[in-house]
Amino acid sequence: MTPDRYGADVLSGDWRAPRRGRSVSLPAEVGVVVEDVETGWCGAITRVEKAGGMHVVHLEDRRGRSKAFPLGPGFLLDGRPVELVAVKDTTAIDAARKATTRTASGSRAVAGVTARVAAGSRIFVEGRHDAELVEKVWGDDLRIEGVVVDLLEGVDDLTSVIRDFKPTARRRMGVLVDHLVPGTKEARIVAGAMASPYAGEHVLVVGHPYIDVWQSVRPERLGWQQWPVIPRGRSWKHGILAELGWPHESQADVARGWKQILATVRTYADLQPELLGRVEELIDFVTVPSP
Repeated sequence: MTPDRYGADVLSGDWRAPRRGRSVSLPAEVGVVVEDVETGWCGAITRVEKAGGMHVVHLEDRRGRSKAFPLGPGFLLDGRPVELVAVKDTTAIDAARKATTRTASGSRAVAGVTARVAAGSRIFVEGRHDAELVEKVWGDDLRIEGVVVDLLEGVDDLTSVIRDFKPTARRRMGVLVDHLVPGTKEARIVAGAMASPYAGEHVLVVGHPYIDVWQSVRPERLGWQQWPVIPRGRSWKHGILAELGWPHESQADVARGWKQILATVRTYADLQPELLGRVEELIDFVTVPSP
């Protein structure tokens, strides 16, 4: 027999198969531990729910932290790709939901605990809309910790606010700033404030990249793939409301529009990760036990 000079046909098998193999369907059963490919988040499935017209799966890591991800492809089970699918029999999911109640921020709710007397530490945010969003998602957690959220009404006088607050180890100060990106007015103000003699290790200023806290709401909650770009010279908030087809002529229209946007937020899963991480960082900072 004449030997095959070229060996086996390299195209005869499943040559398009990914390195880890093709994804297979996996029922999203409570307790199964999977990893999100995009973020690397690894955790046990605690529940599946419908949010904003789509199913999301909640994964709890070994520290008890939970995050939500769209149900479907993009997960690994023991290093192999899987597509999570809803369980037809939801008995196990319903039982887990009853057994584990969580706050809007994803933390474990503690029944029968009343709010603490306000601690000395504070979190400052730029405006009322920021405060209302933080309250809606993290309010339960902050009340348990006794942390109050105060308004800055803008960051122009941040140095004076830090000076008047007089932060100490028992009186920490966390600040959330809108549009804190290199080269902006906000970045220059924060740099100056942190270089002042009034700031120090008991002050933490963090920020998100969005023009306004409105943008920290996932655009899908409003029916968009992404937030629209508003031309320079036009009021950003009024422009956003116009894009939504909502009344946008007056400040009263802006106030009503924000209420409608805020109403679309139910849990942390409805917010952008750039805001989530910063707020969690501030909460951790101001709730560090006093020496």
